Amino acid sequence: MSRSAKYVVPFAAFLAFLALDKVVPLGAEWLYPARVIVVTALLVVFSRDVLDFQVKNALGSILLGVAVFVIWVAPDLLWPGYRSHWLFTNSMLGEVRSSVPPEVRSNLIFLIFRSAGCVLLVPVVEELFWRGWLTRWIIDGEDFSRVPLGAYTPLSFWVGSALFASEHGPFWEVGLIAGIAYNWWMIRTKSLANCILTHAVTNGCLTVYVLAAGQWQYW
Repeated sequence: MSRSAKYVVPFAAFLAFLALDKVVPLGAEWLYPARVIVVTALLVVFSRDVLDFQVKNALGSILLGVAVFVIWVAPDLLWPGYRSHWLFTNSMLGEVRSSVPPEVRSNLIFLIFRSAGCVLLVPVVEELFWRGWLTRWIIDGEDFSRVPLGAYTPLSFWVGSALFASEHGPFWEVGLIAGIAYNWWMIRTKSLANCILTHAVTNGCLTVYVLAAGQWQYW
């Protein structure tokens, strides 16, 4: 098994399910649980020996995660209609809308899988790919494993942050800030576990916000 596969395969599968959702009419109540189960299985098969859950700075990771959440939702709270501006809603980025159909928003099984996926799965998959692999691969494409976690070059830092932002469509500007924050935390702590926790806290706060306030556009 290639070293890159351990970091890339779960993320690639996650993206494949996103694409599948657009072409296969299985319904969110079936497709999202399937995504969680399959991607989790791939993490176990491919990534188990590179996963790190030994958090070295829990308080700092939690505080940074909460701060990113506040930054994520603040523009829409402070300036209603902010995200309808052409910088965020256009033919290239799409528009702000939930991927959760109204008919499954009260489906308990779906909500459990969706919440678990957002809080427990997505942070692991994305941090493995973005901070664990991509930024190091940009530094040394021949053998990224020679590059220690948290290594810094301007190119890897800013390209990694920009690509992370592009993944978030109409939320690209807060995605950029999040990417910068998570990259900075990796450089500062040299810990994949810290970044996973930070990302999980951000997503956990967003999940609570979505469910408590009905702000489904963040899902």
